[in-house]
Amino acid sequence: MKKLIAIMLAAIMVFAFAACANDTTDPTQPDAALSDGNATDGNATDGNATNGDAVAADVEYVKNVKVGTGGTSGTYYAFTNAVGQILNTENYSFEILSTGGSQANIEMIEDGDIKMAIVQNDVMNYAYNGTNGFNEAITSFSAVACVYPEVCQLVATKASGITSVADLAGKNVAVGDVGSGVYYNATQILAAAGLDIDADINKTAASFGDSAAQLKDGSIDAAFITAGTPTTAITELATSTEIVVVDLGADVIAKLQDEYSFYAAYEMTSADYDFITEPVNTVAIMATYVVSNDMPEEQVYEITKTLWETIAGDTTIHAKTAEMDTAIAASAIGTVPLHAGAARYYKEAGIIE
Repeated sequence: MKKLIAIMLAAIMVFAFAACANDTTDPTQPDAALSDGNATDGNATDGNATNGDAVAADVEYVKNVKVGTGGTSGTYYAFTNAVGQILNTENYSFEILSTGGSQANIEMIEDGDIKMAIVQNDVMNYAYNGTNGFNEAITSFSAVACVYPEVCQLVATKASGITSVADLAGKNVAVGDVGSGVYYNATQILAAAGLDIDADINKTAASFGDSAAQLKDGSIDAAFITAGTPTTAITELATSTEIVVVDLGADVIAKLQDEYSFYAAYEMTSADYDFITEPVNTVAIMATYVVSNDMPEEQVYEITKTLWETIAGDTTIHAKTAEMDTAIAASAIGTVPLHAGAARYYKEAGIIE
């Protein structure tokens, strides 16, 4: 009897397995069907996926991420070259380009020439709101991270005798590339001292490298340079030419901060350049990574995560990583929205609500 029951149970199990084998329903199929399979130009799926775990596998990454920086003698270029080596993955790589600076970078994103850039936080807000050099609002980009302070440096030859912003009147002064963040900083700093950039100085448009070369040969008396310190162009210039960094003065700084909330007071010391023997008072803004809005959320999430969990604080990558701080990663972006991928990381990390 026991033997008969065992045979009957075995038969039931065989029928059960056969039924399962003939059932073609795949419980994972509905999630897989959510993608329309038509994503192009570096975009991910059509955005209807509800299963977050399945999204990463379906991402159509931008394989070659072109990144706009600034002149080859500036910190933007050196920093982003170093960072790009760490951000590279098996799914995508970064091509670092020397450009005309912040405004040029944003316009290149708008034109589709690049997908990512490092810009001044003041200029990106001008762009997003269509002011100060932007004839109309550019909203094709979003913010990823404020990474380090950029110092507004007014450098003059010692022979020029320049010791204040007011002393620039009638002098030959480099004011950065046209459309660069430096140009707007120079315009605003001069105005705070009662000087007009077009009427009161002999202005020259020049990159950091060209400014240094012209200071060296005496064709200009001073130059505005906005960059992380130490700036390569200034460090190299100081080895062959006697130069000073000009103190902006308390009145000029106060007027700047009253009118432009993105400026922060900054004190330069020998930690910035060893030729500085006494503190120099100036201002700073934030170097900020931005991306095209059509960059996939998952890819920007990965980039943001790597910036803060692998790169930040690792000075073997670049000295400026020591100045990266999650406390200001998203707090100084002004009216520019965060990219969804960056916002997702900051929320997960508890940096924003």
